[in-house]
Amino acid sequence: MLKKICLLIFLTLTIKAQQDSSIVLPVTPNASPEAVELLNYFYSISGKYTLAGQHSVPLLGSLRLPAVHKATGKYPALFGQDFGFSEPGSWDGINYRQQIVDEAIKRYNEGFIITLMWHAVPPNMEEPVDFSSAIQSQLTDDEWNDLITDGTELNERWKSQVDVIAWFLKQLKYAGVPVLWRPYHEMNGGWFWWGGKKGDDGYKKLYRMLFDRLVNFHGLNNLLWVFNANEVKPGVGSYADYYPGDDVVDILATDVYSEGFNLENYNELLELAKDKPIALGEVGAAPSSEILEDQPRWVWFMLWGDPFGGIQSNRQFIEIYNDEKVLTLDELPWTDIDSVKIHYPVLK
Repeated sequence: MLKKICLLIFLTLTIKAQQDSSIVLPVTPNASPEAVELLNYFYSISGKYTLAGQHSVPLLGSLRLPAVHKATGKYPALFGQDFGFSEPGSWDGINYRQQIVDEAIKRYNEGFIITLMWHAVPPNMEEPVDFSSAIQSQLTDDEWNDLITDGTELNERWKSQVDVIAWFLKQLKYAGVPVLWRPYHEMNGGWFWWGGKKGDDGYKKLYRMLFDRLVNFHGLNNLLWVFNANEVKPGVGSYADYYPGDDVVDILATDVYSEGFNLENYNELLELAKDKPIALGEVGAAPSSEILEDQPRWVWFMLWGDPFGGIQSNRQFIEIYNDEKVLTLDELPWTDIDSVKIHYPVLK
């Protein structure tokens, strides 16, 4: 039923797009009906409402979501997960990622908006790896140049890694699931192997390579491309230095952990985004009602950690979930909230 509704909306939008310049098409050519609908939904709420979101440690969604509901009486509108990487002696990456895809399809059919990311392994390593020596490693200048040069051994290894993730994303495409895809996040910091690379042959090049591989080679048209930086602060570069271009970005986002949602970051991202939606890709604590009043263009926030892991009080969390300008799952126009309650009984 949800797919039929999305198709009808898409056909309506397509007809209107020919007559109405206010309809926005994703940067992906021939974007899926669901992706078109979702992007235009974000445009419709921009400056008016902010969606609540919750990242779930992969395969623990069924624990975090009812915890949010127990405290607030509501579920988040966004459900986030991470394709991650295989750890030594821990888990099988293929089976693990398949479970993420299966859960994403299930959550989407319940009404959740799906956002996915990927702590990618550097192309000079093979899974399994550990986080600090792999994800937080650095490529040499020669290795980086090989990575971005088509046909080199390192470039071909990178393609093979991307192709694995593409196979999982294709399953979501075939299931009609639009995905807020935020690849190689926090690139303006230097703590990931893809970070801190300025210039046209730096991060911008890598992002555009990924766009080309997933969109043009693999034909993925269900992704909304999210440029997701880190809050600007000492040691972390400006958004503009890493922005790959309007033609490959649907939504701009930043992660906020230490700078307290300062207005300088908000204004800098807003200036770069112009009319495109902006979002809080990850937050250590949910923004307050006062912050959202002063910074109304955030279309979503996604809490990264456990809702009550000591970062903010239950009172603050409950207040933001009940703010009239914050939308939760039950307030999305397509949600069958009764179905969600069947899968997630209220915790006592």
